[in-house]
Amino acid sequence: MSLNVSIVTYHTDSEELLRCLNSLQSDVVSTIYIVDNSSQGYISDLVSGMDKVRYIASENVGYGSAHNIALQESLASGTDYHLVLNSDVRFEPKVLQRLVEVMSLRPEVGQLQPRVVYPDGELQYTVRRLPCPLDVFGRRFLPGWMIRKRDDRYLLKHIDHSKEFNVPYHQGSFMLLRVAALRTVGLFDERFFMYPEDIDLTRRVHRHYVTLYYPQEEIIHDHRRESYKSWRMLRIHIVNMIRYFNKWGWVFDGERRRFNRKLS
Repeated sequence: MSLNVSIVTYHTDSEELLRCLNSLQSDVVSTIYIVDNSSQGYISDLVSGMDKVRYIASENVGYGSAHNIALQESLASGTDYHLVLNSDVRFEPKVLQRLVEVMSLRPEVGQLQPRVVYPDGELQYTVRRLPCPLDVFGRRFLPGWMIRKRDDRYLLKHIDHSKEFNVPYHQGSFMLLRVAALRTVGLFDERFFMYPEDIDLTRRVHRHYVTLYYPQEEIIHDHRRESYKSWRMLRIHIVNMIRYFNKWGWVFDGERRRFNRKLS
């Protein structure tokens, strides 16, 4: 069993990155790709000489496109699994070994995400229904009382998150992927600079494989929610969600309806 990991950085805090890298001290990890969209010398210096770490300087090509640089390496090398990981995630190193064992024992699983919590232990609802436009734009621009019931349904709060289930959208902070699945469905769609690339890829994997929420293992995600704090990031979010719905359908998306019906 071999696992590669990719982390995309952009003016990333050194301490945050080191905490994340400490989580990857596992024998199952073969190569850790740091794809630096800001090409910052301090990140290159930080990881220089680290065992298994390969630094790749890049222009700011976007989140999915940067991960694709590393995913292409995994495809070429014949690696079994690839973890797409955010730098603001941390966990016990043994978690990776156990998750890869689950994947190896269950060939029907093409993608896996464990239980994700905030630093205080509160559950993050990171596995979700496929969104319709109201799910995305309503939760951003409508009053909470107006959208709360719909938002709870979108976030699958009615499902028992102590049990595993098959779900078509995994948030992109931790996406454990079977490389053979990527040979079938392709990599991240590079039309999306940032945000919906995780929805798009998970639903394509979900067509052919189980995309598993696996709560027996847990990770911590700081989750800064930048588009709630920055007008620039909000604009990027909106533009790329428009591209997503242009691709899959605004009102008529039969696959969305079919996948979501199974989660009712």
